[in-house]
Amino acid sequence: MAAKNDLRPRASEPAASVFSRLAGFVLHHRKRVMAAWAVIFIAGMVAAGAVSNRLSFDFSLPGQPGYETAVQTIRTFGNGGSDAPAIEVVTVPAGQTVQDQTPVIARAFDAARTAAPGVRVVDYASTGDARFVTADGRSTFALLFEPPVTSFGADTHAAAVEKALRAALPGAVVTTTGLQALEASGGNGSGPGVLFETLIAGVGALAVLGLVFASFLALVPLAVAAVSILATLLVILGLTALTEVSFIVQFLVSLVGLGVAIDYSLLLVTRWREERAKGADNHTAVTIAVATAGRAIALSGLTVGIGLVSLLVLPVPGLRSVGIGGMLIPLVSVAVTLTLLPAMLGGIGPRVDWPRLRHEAHASRFWTGWARIIVRHRSIAATVGVALLAVLIVPVFHLQTGATSASALSQTGPAHAAYQALLDGGVPGGVLTPVEVLVRADQAKAAQARLAAVPGIVTAALQTDAEGTVTARNGMVDLVALPSDETVNSSTLATVTAVRDAMANQPGVVGVTGIGAIELDYSHAVYGNFPLMFTLVALATLVLLTRAFRSLVLAAKAVALNLFSLAATFGLLTWFWQDGHGSSAIFGIPATGAITFWEPLMVFAFLFGLSMDYEVFILARVREEYDRTGSTARAVVEGIGRTGRLVTSAALILFFSFASLASAPDTDIKVLATGLGAGILLDATVVRALLVPALIALFGRWNWYLPAWMGRVLRVTPDAPRTAADVAAADADAAA
Repeated sequence: MAAKNDLRPRASEPAASVFSRLAGFVLHHRKRVMAAWAVIFIAGMVAAGAVSNRLSFDFSLPGQPGYETAVQTIRTFGNGGSDAPAIEVVTVPAGQTVQDQTPVIARAFDAARTAAPGVRVVDYASTGDARFVTADGRSTFALLFEPPVTSFGADTHAAAVEKALRAALPGAVVTTTGLQALEASGGNGSGPGVLFETLIAGVGALAVLGLVFASFLALVPLAVAAVSILATLLVILGLTALTEVSFIVQFLVSLVGLGVAIDYSLLLVTRWREERAKGADNHTAVTIAVATAGRAIALSGLTVGIGLVSLLVLPVPGLRSVGIGGMLIPLVSVAVTLTLLPAMLGGIGPRVDWPRLRHEAHASRFWTGWARIIVRHRSIAATVGVALLAVLIVPVFHLQTGATSASALSQTGPAHAAYQALLDGGVPGGVLTPVEVLVRADQAKAAQARLAAVPGIVTAALQTDAEGTVTARNGMVDLVALPSDETVNSSTLATVTAVRDAMANQPGVVGVTGIGAIELDYSHAVYGNFPLMFTLVALATLVLLTRAFRSLVLAAKAVALNLFSLAATFGLLTWFWQDGHGSSAIFGIPATGAITFWEPLMVFAFLFGLSMDYEVFILARVREEYDRTGSTARAVVEGIGRTGRLVTSAALILFFSFASLASAPDTDIKVLATGLGAGILLDATVVRALLVPALIALFGRWNWYLPAWMGRVLRVTPDAPRTAADVAAADADAAA
């Protein structure tokens, strides 16, 4: 029996030999490898400052009707289209009315047009529309359609308009509101910055690493992460010369890169310490660590990359660039971890592993005891895990996608007060998100009448001059319709759909655009292609894991658990942010009413791979122990005992990274960060620490099932059949 239990599968030997040769090469050329990475590190430091200036704010949606109409609108008027307008609210002194002061207010807005020539001002005087005046007659508003914003902190022109209005109307109260103004007054205007957020995450990671290693070795993964981040930024800088890269990538490289690089380093260093504790000399320990943990790291990097590269199937250039840029994070981290880290361990490793208050000669007592409890009570553990996931998944069934509601953007400040005054005065909430209809001037009045009759539309404004002639540019007119409610999520976009349907056959109409129309475009472009994206990710991961673990059951279980974990994460996001259970208490932000349309896709792409990291870490060790002993029960106990602390620590490190990202001022970034952070913790606890060992214990020998034909296709050798007596004997040895 002992001889049988010591056999290792031949299928893993080629991969192990590749990584062993890599370790040998790195150790032989240790100083050159370190020097090469030092040069890349310095070049990355130089590149880091230039990257942010080369990143793109591309939100284009080629081929989508709302976006294409927005492009034509901007080409014709130089403004409007895809961005929500700023809103200038003018309140006349007590005892006066807007009707009495119309000529004065009209001249004031003419002065504002001169002060901001790139802005199109749609006001009461230019439209004659009574809905631009509040019910009490004391306030009026104007919509300011501005040139497209191309960067953070760009001048919105509203300040120049407000200044001109104040100068022309000394007795009136002039206030700017609108989606951007509400967002800024809600505290989203500035933040600590990417560097500071990365430093916060680094401090948290160092604290965790200190507890894990209890030696100065805790500094080594941080050094590897620093090189990985700067090397990735260097590659991103080169990539910007070939294609546009989204500004979102800089946040992800710094924070996700920090977590991933440390996770990989943690796995390799832990295995190195384990082999040294067993008596191996330093170079042998490095070689074994790279041959075993290195294989899991490479596999993990591929699974993270698969999740991100899936974004390439979406017809959205900005998200595609996030996929390309994000894919570089795990790939560069794998390269640094498998080359620089062995070089460091082969040299200074033993010296910095001091004072070595913690040893790796034996598996963690806590996690070994936990695994034994799970194996002994596998049915109960699986039931509890499934029940917890089910409870968390329930809220996802009323998930709304769209944009953050105005109430969640701001609760105080002048912008909020001005918007509330408009609502109190009978102005519809849809003033924040007007619908624009681009139409030929000769058909403008007929289109206006048809547009005003659409259910959910309060008014349709058409600008004319003093003689009543339609104001046009290049023979085109931009009709502005005010919906009864702000069109910011999937439950309020029905009005925009109704406008599209009504205008589809209207003579002279070029198209419909505005915030709502763009959201419909994103929904169609992104979620219309999500089944393809999901299928590609699931199939690629299934094939990769089946070959790596020589088991169809383990691979299918890993993919299925990942999907349930993601569903539970979306449920948490819905409950916490959309429904407001916790967002107000922790962040001071009330219920958003919806999750921004691009965030579920981003969470899926990143979390699918990141959470699969832990599955790979655990299954790689479980597979190794099963190959050594032939006992599923022993493999689970030893695998969890050896990886439980590692996975928990890795999850905490990533959580700190995402927690620091949540300090960013933008609400959307907070939602993304909390989704990723909560998903990582949920996955590392309920899924990997509870469900994974319970299900492996429940499936028994079926865990190792691989059809012969699939083995031939994947070019791996399935396990030799074991009799029930062999399995029982191995499990009895494990129990003993």
